[in-house]
Amino acid sequence: MKPYDVLIIGGGPAGLAAAIYASRAGLSYALIEQGFPGGQVLNTAEVDNYPGFPEISGMDLGMKWMEHAQKLGMQQIMEEVTDLEVGEELKTVRTFGGEYVTKNILFCTGAAPRMLGVPGEERLRGKGVSYCATCDGAFFRNQKTAVIGGGDTAVSDALYLSALCQDVYLIHRRDQLRAADYLQKKVAEKNNIHILWNSQVREIQGEERVSAVLVDTEGQETRMDVNGVFVAGGIQPNSSLLKGKVDTDSAGYILTNEHMETSIRGVYAAGDVRKKFLRQIITAAADGAIAIESIVGTL
Repeated sequence: MKPYDVLIIGGGPAGLAAAIYASRAGLSYALIEQGFPGGQVLNTAEVDNYPGFPEISGMDLGMKWMEHAQKLGMQQIMEEVTDLEVGEELKTVRTFGGEYVTKNILFCTGAAPRMLGVPGEERLRGKGVSYCATCDGAFFRNQKTAVIGGGDTAVSDALYLSALCQDVYLIHRRDQLRAADYLQKKVAEKNNIHILWNSQVREIQGEERVSAVLVDTEGQETRMDVNGVFVAGGIQPNSSLLKGKVDTDSAGYILTNEHMETSIRGVYAAGDVRKKFLRQIITAAADGAIAIESIVGTL
């Protein structure tokens, strides 16, 4: 069988944008995704920062991407990738269903947030539980929110939300923050950021949407009314298939240049799985487009 020009692994915004660009460029390609294309946005109740689509649900936005790609002739392989061989000129992608040979691989597997693992979190995800303040903070304007964590991400999220929300409760399990000093000084200047020391969230409560959190502070439980909960425990790149095969940073994010090229010729990465400044829907889609244009230049 003739090798593909490129195999796109992952069907989120980066992968679907890449499929659209690959179709328009006339490449032979397939998108490999074990589930329904769309990525994490499918779990988002509402998206309001993707240009041209105000007040659209994540599911509807994901469906539009998929319909666009399918209209242009996207070939989709609904299988789970189990292994990759990337050292040779031709690459091999193995799945539970078989093997596929390609000239290039575009890795678009995204990243997953570290979850708290408390009751109510999964059920209310996208319904008041968020893992990205810059993505969802605007939905909680003039409301009460809680941020869980004590590192740079948590404190930065609390500062961002303080400009939007009535009150922000920063819930930290230790008696001091781990964030950089300059961030801590900024928090101290904000009258609407309230820090709960030595505290852990035991449950996120609500029916259709978040209404409260149950907080344990040194053995004493308190119910706090909030409209949103921002979990800031960090995210983990879904890069295990390329571990030890391409260069990554200490956290596992794939290192690329501005053309989305990794340290191995013919292997590209796009979207949240690569090291980058901003992880948003729009930047993931842009990465996918750039990667395909880079690949076109090599064929």
